[in-house]
Amino acid sequence: MKPGHQKYIPFAPIEKKDRRWPSHRLTQAPTWCSVDLRDGNQALINPMNLSEKLEIFQLLCDIGIKEIEVGFPSASETEYSILRELIDGGHIPDDVTIQVLVQAREHLIRKTFEAIDGAKNVILHFYNSTSTLQRKVVFRTDMQGVVDIAVEGAKLVRALGEEFRARTGANLRYEYSPESYMGTEPDNAVWICRRVMEELGADENNKLILNLPSTVENCLPNQFADLIEYFCDNLPNRNHAIISLHPHNDRGTATATAELGLLAGAERVEGTLFGNGERTGNCDIITLGMNFYTQAVDPQLDFTDIGNIRQFYERVTKMHVHERHPYAGDLVFTAFSGSHQDAINKGHEWMAEHGGDYWEIPYLPLDPADVGRQYEPVVRINSQSGKGGAAFVMEQAFGYRIPKAMHPEFGAAVKRYCDKVGREISPEEVMTIFRSEYAEREGLYTLLSHKFSEEGDPNEEGFVRFSGKIQRNGDPAMEITGDGNGPIDAFFHALEMVGITGYRFVDYSEHAISVGADARGVAYIQLSSPTGKALFGVGLSQNINYAAVRGVLCAINRGLA
Repeated sequence: MKPGHQKYIPFAPIEKKDRRWPSHRLTQAPTWCSVDLRDGNQALINPMNLSEKLEIFQLLCDIGIKEIEVGFPSASETEYSILRELIDGGHIPDDVTIQVLVQAREHLIRKTFEAIDGAKNVILHFYNSTSTLQRKVVFRTDMQGVVDIAVEGAKLVRALGEEFRARTGANLRYEYSPESYMGTEPDNAVWICRRVMEELGADENNKLILNLPSTVENCLPNQFADLIEYFCDNLPNRNHAIISLHPHNDRGTATATAELGLLAGAERVEGTLFGNGERTGNCDIITLGMNFYTQAVDPQLDFTDIGNIRQFYERVTKMHVHERHPYAGDLVFTAFSGSHQDAINKGHEWMAEHGGDYWEIPYLPLDPADVGRQYEPVVRINSQSGKGGAAFVMEQAFGYRIPKAMHPEFGAAVKRYCDKVGREISPEEVMTIFRSEYAEREGLYTLLSHKFSEEGDPNEEGFVRFSGKIQRNGDPAMEITGDGNGPIDAFFHALEMVGITGYRFVDYSEHAISVGADARGVAYIQLSSPTGKALFGVGLSQNINYAAVRGVLCAINRGLA
């Protein structure tokens, strides 16, 4: 055997010069078939029990999946019993079709027909392996040998199926899979599927589902798309078949394989929630469906409560959904990096200012609210966070709209705290920093009382008079008064009585942070110190004039400190 990478045989793509799929667009969702109860279940360390299978079957129905593969009833009594409970217990909605899997072997096919007795809508899915490697290593036969297996299976399925329909009136459909299609020569795949179609008597009104599985993913998604387009172009009576995909994820490209396969002519996808399945798993129905959604195509599936779907899945399967799993992971809508946080913050501001019909926020291809994530923090804070991240958290979590000029200073305070504790911090900790740094900060001067009164002509200087008592570092209280053309100006003049001079007013903003009788206002003050340094202060009060005064004193105290 050759050493290292040289011992592997590279995939041999087909020569195709007339490919059309690259210019196609995905404009409608495929038919979805869940294989969670079969392929997904057999991949679990501890397979689901009956009650768990019933729970996940109901979840799949609630999501909107109309075709559900429920198991391999000829494989074991457990699988057989679960199918019987679904049928006899009345758990299957009238608009949902159950699918059962069986090898193309006579005794297994007969037992499968026994298992589905009483079901209203059924897909009988039979298969045999066709790949070059399987023929050489496992079956040690030629292609004619595997075609014969499929044809004999199709004959028996048709005979038993016609009797079953006549006796029960059930809506019975057929599906055939050339297992390991990706490893089967393209012309051989067409040959075996053509023969199965002929034996089953497929026509436009009784279409056969031809499922072309990437049983072991071993080629690039674009090479797979070539195979699908070639198959569709060369299959006789293509309109008598529904082309289905069952991508596995050995190369980590199951989603891309499904999307490109659909571009190339497939109409149906078999997959699982969160991509559960043997080895590296199957195509993830949630990821693929939400990919359609973000391209303005309705996936016909309901993922508006994706967090609960994830929690349910983890409880039933005992599997863990990774924090970075597309759309559903805990952290997929979270930004820690400063530049990302700043862009998200500006995107929210832009949308609030301009409105519009479309979602346009950098780094968020999906509105988190569309999957029930509106109450979770998009921006989370650690030592990598930037100046806008802390401000974003204060607005989203607590309603404080901190002015942009103040972002760098507050962001630096938050970063110092993050460096000190060495971990991500919560929104509540960000609020604590805000309070200690601004809103509740004690300083050299304390305002003990205050009063505003209007004096004289409102168009004249001295319209507002401030009077109050102020204390310096625990010294006896001093009475101060000042007149000005507004509350802040009057307070500045009053401060001159205790020697506080040289400060220049730069900017002021205010807003309410609660509603109703207990509504409070917050005032943000920017001053310039006698040396020209920018100073920021914050004041809170039910009286917005007092909030402004407290903000001014906060800025001065911070400057003096």
